[in-house]
Amino acid sequence: MGHNSATGTAIREQLAVTHTTDHSELYQDLLHIASVAAQGAVELIYTNRPSSFQIEQKSSATDHVTEMDLASEDLIKRVIAAHRPEDVVIGEETQAGLNHNRESASEVVWFVDPIDGTTNYVYNLPGYAVSIAAQIDGQTVAGLVADPTHSRTFTATLGGGSFCNLEQLQLNRPTDRSSEEFLATALVATGFSYSAERRARQGKVIAELLPKIRDIRRLGSAAVDLCSVAGGRVDAYFEVGLSAWDFAAGALIATEAGAQVGSLDPGSTETEGILAASPLLFGPLQELLCMLGAARV
Repeated sequence: MGHNSATGTAIREQLAVTHTTDHSELYQDLLHIASVAAQGAVELIYTNRPSSFQIEQKSSATDHVTEMDLASEDLIKRVIAAHRPEDVVIGEETQAGLNHNRESASEVVWFVDPIDGTTNYVYNLPGYAVSIAAQIDGQTVAGLVADPTHSRTFTATLGGGSFCNLEQLQLNRPTDRSSEEFLATALVATGFSYSAERRARQGKVIAELLPKIRDIRRLGSAAVDLCSVAGGRVDAYFEVGLSAWDFAAGALIATEAGAQVGSLDPGSTETEGILAASPLLFGPLQELLCMLGAARV
C-alpha cells in the first residue's frame, strides 16, 4: 500500500465515475492487457514465490519495499508497453511516469500497485494483491485486482459491471433495515498509516467508532478492502493517506458492484480520505466518521 498522500481534490477526481460509455470495446481491451500483466505478476510473486528476498525500508521502519515489488512492477510495465507503447504507466515503487501531463500520443494512463499489502507479503500472510487500473482523462475505465492467496481476481470496466472470477458482483442492499440500524450492525474495514504518530490518532478514532458499529476489520490492502465491499465481505471501508495506485482499480470495482465511493469528508478541500459503502450506509457512516475526525488524523 502506498504511503504518499493524494490531495482531496485529486481523490475526488479519481473517484468521479459515471455509468455512460461509448467506448466499451476499448475498455475491454485495456482490461485484457491488465489481465495478462496481472497473470504474469501473480506467477512471479505467488506461484514462484522465492524462499527469501531482499527487503528495504521506505518511509519508516514499518514501510517496506521488496525486490519482488520491483520485479512485479517491471513485469507489468513491460507487458503494458508491449501492447500500448505510448501509454504512461505510473507505478508505486518507481513512480516513473509521474510527469504524465507531458505530451503523449495516448490518452490512457495506468496506475499500478505491484504488491498492495507488502507487509502481508513479507510475512506470507494472505490478503495482498496486484492492482492495475487504466484511466482516461482522470477517470478509471478498467480495473483489476488479483488476490492470489484467495484465488480471486476482481475486474471491472466503466459501465460494464464488476466481476469476481467472471461471476458478476452485486452489492447486498438490505431492505429490512433503516440506515441507522445498518450502521449499528456494519462490519467496517480500514487501514492505518506507516507513521506511528498518525496511527495513534487513528487508534483514538477507532476506539470511538467501535461501540457504534458491529466491528472493525484491518486486512492490510486497500485494493482488497474495496473488493471486499464489492463482494459483500465487509459493509464499508475507509482510509486516509492513500495514493491513486492504491484505490483506482478497487474503487471502480466497488462502484460497478453498486457501492457508493467518495471522499471521507465532502465538506473539506483538504481531506485525503476515501469511503466505500452501500448507498444506504454511506451517508450515516460518513457523517459519523466526520464527527469523529477520521479525515483529519
